[in-house]
Amino acid sequence: MAVRKTGELIIVSTVGEEVSAFIPYPLPPTPPIQFDDELQDVMGQANRAIGRLDGLSDLLPDPSLFLYHYVRKEALLSSQIEGTQSSFSDLLLFEKGGFSGGPLDEVQEVSNYVAAMNHGLARLKEGFPLSLRLMREIHGILLQGGRGSDKTPGEFRRSQNWIGGTRPGNALFVPPPPDRVMECMGDLEKFLHNQPGPTPVLIKAALAHVQFETIHPFLDGNGRLGRLLITFLLCAEGVLTDPLLYLSLYFKAHRSTYYDLLQTVRLEGKWEEWLMFFFRGVEETATQATETAKSILKLFETDDQRIQSSGRAAGTAVRVHHLIQKDPLVTMPEAARELGITFPTASRAIKRLQGLGVLAEFTGQERNRIYYYRQYFDILKEGTELTDQT
Repeated sequence: MAVRKTGELIIVSTVGEEVSAFIPYPLPPTPPIQFDDELQDVMGQANRAIGRLDGLSDLLPDPSLFLYHYVRKEALLSSQIEGTQSSFSDLLLFEKGGFSGGPLDEVQEVSNYVAAMNHGLARLKEGFPLSLRLMREIHGILLQGGRGSDKTPGEFRRSQNWIGGTRPGNALFVPPPPDRVMECMGDLEKFLHNQPGPTPVLIKAALAHVQFETIHPFLDGNGRLGRLLITFLLCAEGVLTDPLLYLSLYFKAHRSTYYDLLQTVRLEGKWEEWLMFFFRGVEETATQATETAKSILKLFETDDQRIQSSGRAAGTAVRVHHLIQKDPLVTMPEAARELGITFPTASRAIKRLQGLGVLAEFTGQERNRIYYYRQYFDILKEGTELTDQT
């Protein structure tokens, strides 16, 4: 295969020193990517896994229940890659009314991610194109309040940034200088809109993600927005009806390989190696999402049968069970309010669910107790546990 050059280095002066900044060539790569039998096969497996995942809408009685928490899981994982130390329970507690014990600015950051994701998806459903304008809108929400709010939210950077290292001179990688960012992003937008020609969607998403991360057009939030770009593109092009595919768990589990491959593309033009990694991630992630949804469905059905068989006055407990399918955290006053029942009735129903092992108490407090749907919560938070590597 011919050597593929993916960009050019230019000397820039920043922070009192001269460094080499990288200007990526427009997509698609030249010479074209070589699809041997193995790469074709892995891409086919990824496309089939996405097809099965997209068919979940026909299996789920209410896809919005799954999406609500799946989106939050992705927000948490993507933020954890950037160093956020929030947990799944921190986020859900924060959204329930500020009970979170985690660092407030970090939980706010994850909550912003949810809002940014929902905004972008809503705009796409309205028919708004996946464009530079939409990226800036999403970025503005991503960095509103908390950490990063001083990094010009919603605006492309006007100063030089770098990746890795303590200064540009010892950085792992220096993206394009600020006066070339708009040119590079304009070329990326054209590629997203099938100029100079159409590219299969899964390949387009893989290439666009690397190009975005290479340009690094914002002062902060590039990693999170770059990962969102993958899902937005699949939804915008109709590959996914609902935003069910998120690669942050895969990227988190293979973080070193992920970053190494981004750099290998820039330095050596080895797009094929990146695509192999990306397609395998899509196949693995789509399959996991499908299995997770099936596990949740089975849990709901099994518990519903157990509750209905638990004796007299099980009806209210069944109603509470349906309530906690929408939100796995619940308080007695909330249950009473949402279901239009008295506090004592809600209390008895929650106690019944505790006795069956469906609900467990979350806070350990005597007052203001919060109960959670234990097994559902465990399924949802899988992969988000904080470790020394997170």
